[in-house]
Amino acid sequence: MKKLLLLGLLFYSQLSLAQAYPDLSNDSEIKFNIGLFLATTTVEGSYEYFLSEDTSIGGTVYFDDDATDYNGNFGIGPNFRAYFGYQPRSGFFAEAFGLYYTGEDNDNEDPLNPRNGEFSTLALGLGLGNKWVTRSQKFSLEVFAGFGRNINPEDFQDDFMYRGGLSIGFRF
Repeated sequence: MKKLLLLGLLFYSQLSLAQAYPDLSNDSEIKFNIGLFLATTTVEGSYEYFLSEDTSIGGTVYFDDDATDYNGNFGIGPNFRAYFGYQPRSGFFAEAFGLYYTGEDNDNEDPLNPRNGEFSTLALGLGLGNKWVTRSQKFSLEVFAGFGRNINPEDFQDDFMYRGGLSIGFRF
């Protein structure tokens, strides 16, 4: 009987250590945009650092072998996200982002132009998405889309850019 009582107390003590909220000790997340890779063979990776349960900052970098694609062949930029879900660090989010990207414009092959179709520009934009996280808070899946406007140089100020994808992530 004493052994059964001891076993019951040990089991009860383990239940009393359970938390109402998930462990939020993993403040960093790395992500790979698998959706963009499957659609365009562009390799995009992101890093996200959680400032609190509902805000984060991060950065994105991508490479593409086709410089004439919609967002060029290289891009890098920061973002700021605010989460509006019921669970911490997941759910619906809105983001503000910046993106510096380079590429080639086939429509601008003027022989007097020293750039000869190559460009580099900076864009600012807004995006929306949704993130789902496993119960262990280790893996994530997110769907997002964003729309931005180029702010320099003057040749590209009337052009818009977009970004989006389906990302899988790992928190550490």
